[in-house]
Amino acid sequence: MATNTLPLEARITQKMREAGLATPTITAFLDAVHKVQQGETGLWPEAAIEPVTTLPSLEDLQPEGLQAQGRLMKLAVIKLNGGLGTTMGLERVKSLIPVKGTNTFLDYIARQILFLRSKYRVSEPAFYLMNSFNTRRDTLDYLQRYPELWQAGEVDFLQSRVPKLDWQTLEPAIWPAAPELEWCPPGHGDIYPTLSGNGLLDRLLGRGILYLFVSNSDNLGATVDLKLLEYFAASGLSFMMEVAERTPSDNKGGHLARRKSDGRFILREAAQCPKEDEGPFQDVSRHRFFNTNNLWLRLDHLREALEQQGGLISLPLIKNLKTIDPRDPLSPRVWQLESAMGAAIGCFENAGAVVTPRSRFAPVKTTGDLLAIRSDAYVETEDHCLVLAERRQGKPPEIMLDPRYYKVMAGFDRSFARGVPSLIDCDSLKVTGKLYFEPGVVCRGRVELTHEGADPVPVPAGIYRDGIFDF
Repeated sequence: MATNTLPLEARITQKMREAGLATPTITAFLDAVHKVQQGETGLWPEAAIEPVTTLPSLEDLQPEGLQAQGRLMKLAVIKLNGGLGTTMGLERVKSLIPVKGTNTFLDYIARQILFLRSKYRVSEPAFYLMNSFNTRRDTLDYLQRYPELWQAGEVDFLQSRVPKLDWQTLEPAIWPAAPELEWCPPGHGDIYPTLSGNGLLDRLLGRGILYLFVSNSDNLGATVDLKLLEYFAASGLSFMMEVAERTPSDNKGGHLARRKSDGRFILREAAQCPKEDEGPFQDVSRHRFFNTNNLWLRLDHLREALEQQGGLISLPLIKNLKTIDPRDPLSPRVWQLESAMGAAIGCFENAGAVVTPRSRFAPVKTTGDLLAIRSDAYVETEDHCLVLAERRQGKPPEIMLDPRYYKVMAGFDRSFARGVPSLIDCDSLKVTGKLYFEPGVVCRGRVELTHEGADPVPVPAGIYRDGIFDF
C-alpha cells in the first residue's frame, strides 16, 4: 500500500524499473505522460503548418561512386520486426510468412545483407532486428540458418514495453487476471531510447559505424540503395526520410509538412489532424508526400542530440484510447501512449527528405498484398530483391479479396494452395465468394471472379480477360 503514497511519476518509474526497463525508456515515457498532463493533444492544425512543395528525388541523384565499399563499412541496417501477423489472422512472427515458395521475409532480408557483404568484400553493413517479446524467440531460432549474419553473437535487440495508463487518473493500469495486458508496445519511436539504453548506439560508434538505415521487415522494397547512402553521407544531414508521392488512395494516410514556427519538417499522421482540417489533410495535391518509414540517421548526431536533451528525443504524442483487454470491450479503458520514429524529423535542425519511387514502399499488410508478391507480377533480382516485373511499368495489380474468406491466412492458404494465378498482365483482380484456384489460371486486364454458393468451387486453368466470371 505504501506505493500508493508516492507521486504519480514515481509510481510509473517504480513499475518500469521493476520490469527491468532502462532509464532512457523510462525518461521517454515520462515525457509522454507529462505531455498528457499538460493537455497536449498531439494535434497539428492546418494553420500551424505549410505544405512541402519540392524535394530532391532519387532518380536525380548521382550514380554510386567509388566510395561504396567505404560507406558500407560505416553502415548499420535495422529492421523493425516486432509485429505478429494478427491482422492476417496469425499469432506468429509476420516476417516468417512465406513470400515466394518457402522463402520468408527474413530469408530475403538476410540474403540481401549477405549479398552486399559478398559483392563488396566487406564485413558490413552491420545488421540487427528490433524484436518484441512476442517475436524474439521464433526469429532467433529461424536465423540460426544464417550464422554468417550474426556479428559477435548478436543479430537483434529487444523493443521496450510501457505501462498502459488509466484513462482518467493516468495511474499505471492493473489487471490481475492477465498482468501481461498491463503493458503495451510504445511504437517504433522507441528505437531511439532503446538504442541508447541497451548500449548498441555506443558500440556501433565504437566500431566506426556512422550511418544507420531503418525500415520495416514487411517492406521488401526497403533495401540498401547505394545512391541514397552516398547522398546521405555526403549531405551532412542528421536525419533523412524517404517519402513517396501521395495518390488518391493514400489520402487518409499521414503526410510530410513544415511547421510555420521554425520551418522544420514534421510528420502529421491522421490521428494528429483536427477533424475540421480533414479536407486539406486528404488533399493529395496540397500535401504531396508520405513517409515510407525508410529512414537514414547519423549515429554521432543522434548521440549528440540525446546528450544535449538529457537522454531524450522528445517525439510528438500519439494517444490511443483502448480497453485494457482488447478482446473484452467491457474491461477498463486505458491510454496507450505511442510515438512514431519518423516523427523525429522534427527533432533535428538538419533534417531532410528524398522522394523515392513506390517500389521502395511495398509493405505486405493484407493477404491481397501477399498474393501480388507471390504471383509473377513480382520477380526476384540477382541481389535478392522482389521487384515488379518490368512490363508492369512500376504499377502493382490492384487486388480485392473477399474479407469473409480470404482476410486471414488460413482461408487464404486454402484457396491458393494449389496455384497462384498469373497477374503479370492483370490491372485488377476481385474475388468474391468461396473459390479455390487450380494451377494455370491467368488473369489479364480487369477481372472479377465470383461464386454465391456455400461450398467452395474451383477456378479452372485458363485465361480470364476483362470481365466478370461466375462459377
